[in-house]
Amino acid sequence: MMGEYVRDEMISAMLAEHMAAGDFPSAVYTVAERGSVKLADALGEAVRAPAQIPATLDTIYDLASLTKPLVTGLLCARRVERGELAEEQPVARYLPEFDRAGKRALTVRQLLTHTSGLPAWRPLYIETQGERTQTLEVIANQRLECAPGERVIYSDLNFITLGFLLEKISGAPLACLAQQEIFEPLGLRRTFFNPLAALKNEVAASESGNIYEREMWGDDRDKTNECGFRGWRENLIWCEVHDGNAYFLGGAAGHAGLFSTAREAMRLSEQFIAERTMLLAPATCSLFRTDMTEGLNEARSFAWQLAATKDSTAGNSLPPESFGHTGFTGTSIWIDSSRERIFILLTNRTHARTLPFANINSIRRRFHTLAVMALDKMDVTPEALSGTPG
Repeated sequence: MMGEYVRDEMISAMLAEHMAAGDFPSAVYTVAERGSVKLADALGEAVRAPAQIPATLDTIYDLASLTKPLVTGLLCARRVERGELAEEQPVARYLPEFDRAGKRALTVRQLLTHTSGLPAWRPLYIETQGERTQTLEVIANQRLECAPGERVIYSDLNFITLGFLLEKISGAPLACLAQQEIFEPLGLRRTFFNPLAALKNEVAASESGNIYEREMWGDDRDKTNECGFRGWRENLIWCEVHDGNAYFLGGAAGHAGLFSTAREAMRLSEQFIAERTMLLAPATCSLFRTDMTEGLNEARSFAWQLAATKDSTAGNSLPPESFGHTGFTGTSIWIDSSRERIFILLTNRTHARTLPFANINSIRRRFHTLAVMALDKMDVTPEALSGTPG
C-alpha cells in the first residue's frame, strides 16, 4: 500500500520552518491518491523531554478529535446502513436521559452535524463529581445554546453522547466495537485506544499537565459553585489521551482517545471513499460529502466538515465537497473522494510549548496547497508535457 513515494521538498521545508519557529516539535505527513501513498515524510522530535526521540513514519500520535469521524462516525454509518440506527430519530429513542423538556426533539443527525445546540465543552470530570455513570445525565441536563437545527456549534458533547448511544444499541464498550469492527478487519496494528506502556517511546508526547483545560475551566466556571476539584494531571501527558473528558471516561470516548500513525490513519480514511472502502457499502459514502447543514454557518456532512465551509482548514485547493476534520493535539485529515486523495498531517503542537498553543490552521491550508500542486504534477504524463498524443 505504501508503494513508491517521495519526500516533497516544499512541504518538508515549510513544516521545518514552522518547527523552528516553535509551532510544534514534530510533523509527519502522508498524501495518498487512489490507494497509493505518493508523498510522505517525518520531521522533528516526537518527544523533546524527558528524552529526545525523533519522529518517524511509524510514530503513534494522539489523534484527538479525529476520533469523531474515524471511529464514532464510521460505526454510526455502519449502523445506519444496517437499519440499527436512524439519523432522523430522536436521541431519546435510544437514550432515555434525553427524554426531557427541550431535548425530546433532538435528533441523531443533529448530534452528527453539531446542530444539537449543546455547548462546545464542559468539564464532565468535574460536573459529574467524578461519577462516570452520571455523564449522560449531565450532558442531557445542559442548557442548549440555540434551538436544535438552528446553527452549527461544534461540540465534544455531541460525540460523547454518540459514543454512549453506540454502546447502548450494541451492548459493548466503544473500544471493543472499534477493535472488532474497524481495527481488526483492516489489519491495523498501531491504531487503538489506551496505548500499552511498552509502546511509550513510539508515541508522540503531549502537554505537561492539564494547564489548558484548567485555565479554560477557570474562565468558565460558576464562581458560586466551587467544587474544589483536585484531579488535574500534573505529569507530562505521554502515552495516554490528552483530552480530559476522554481520560475521565477511561481513555476511549466518542469524541477523543484514538491513537494511530499517519500510514494507518490513511487506511482508516479510505473507508469513507466509495471506490476504496472495505467496511461500508459504496453508496453509504455519499453521506460524507453531502451538505446536511445547508444555509447554516458551517457546511457539515455525516461526522465531517466540508471544504465549502468558509475559512475551513482545507484551503482553496480542495473541491468544496471534500471533507475533513482536525484534532486539538495538532492533527488533521482531509479527503477529496472525487479524486480518491487523502491528506494527513500529524503534529504534536501541545508538547514542549507554553500556552497559548500555536494556531496551525494556516499551515494546514498551505500543506494542502503544496500537496495538491505536487500530486497534479505527478499526474501530468510525459506525453502531455511533450504534446505527443497518448
